[in-house]
Amino acid sequence: MNAINKEKLLVIDGFNLLSRGYFATAYNRTEDQLPRNSKGLYTNGVRVFLQKLFNLIEEHDTTHLVVAWDVKREETERRIKYDFYKASRSELAPALIQQHETLKQVLDDLRITQYTMPPHEADDIIGSVTKRWSSEIKTDCLIYSNDKDFYQLLNEHTSQIFNQKKVEIKYTIDDFRAEFGIEPIQWIDVKALLGDTSDNVPGVPGVGAKSALPLIQMYESVENLYQQLPNIDAKFKRYIRKLTDAEELAVVSKELVTINQELDYFKMVDVNEFSYQPDYNHILNVLNEVEIQIRLNIS
Repeated sequence: MNAINKEKLLVIDGFNLLSRGYFATAYNRTEDQLPRNSKGLYTNGVRVFLQKLFNLIEEHDTTHLVVAWDVKREETERRIKYDFYKASRSELAPALIQQHETLKQVLDDLRITQYTMPPHEADDIIGSVTKRWSSEIKTDCLIYSNDKDFYQLLNEHTSQIFNQKKVEIKYTIDDFRAEFGIEPIQWIDVKALLGDTSDNVPGVPGVGAKSALPLIQMYESVENLYQQLPNIDAKFKRYIRKLTDAEELAVVSKELVTINQELDYFKMVDVNEFSYQPDYNHILNVLNEVEIQIRLNIS
């Protein structure tokens, strides 16, 4: 494979894309106003997902494709260990849940590789897939997600595609270094201090964006920061009490925001299973079954 050197992997954060597509097209609508096919199945989010998927394949000329799905939040390893994790998230709309099931069936029919692996989250699947690809195949690997947690996975081969100010950008390790002045692996430490309200990760109360990054730029990691706390630089002295009081929270937060890149399955899987070459006629047949029309520029 390396001799050809043209393989390119696209990894989709499945629920991130589906939910964004769903809410973008369900805004100010009740569920009974959402489009359905003749079988009564909602299709708005599925259509957006598939349109974006094939746009990405075409635009980035990808040869391999993986879609990663989350499990129910109660089933995740992190939630089992820490019951507060993601506890503040509201229940999903029934129309969105149904489209998740519909989409998984459509992707199966399209012969696209997808994974759901309880008790692991989609982040851990993506982390393990991209590590295997970037360390073994050593060609381009693209993560499609708006979730900045994936910054920690960036490397010389792995980049992230997301929307920024309504413009879709490819964000590389060089972009990250230029913006933050640290290495991607240190993003974990920044997030450990900041926390994450959307996932109910506590972080260190009182340490915000203006201080978390400079602290890690200077002290490199949460562990080293706490070792150096008695001799902390004068400009950070006002945070000593906050950091001291919340040391356990910082440690737990780092555990929660660290993506597992070592799932055993992906150490053994044949990456050729990720191969995906779109077949225009087959795609049309599958989409006709669910009565979805999208623009396709695939020959």
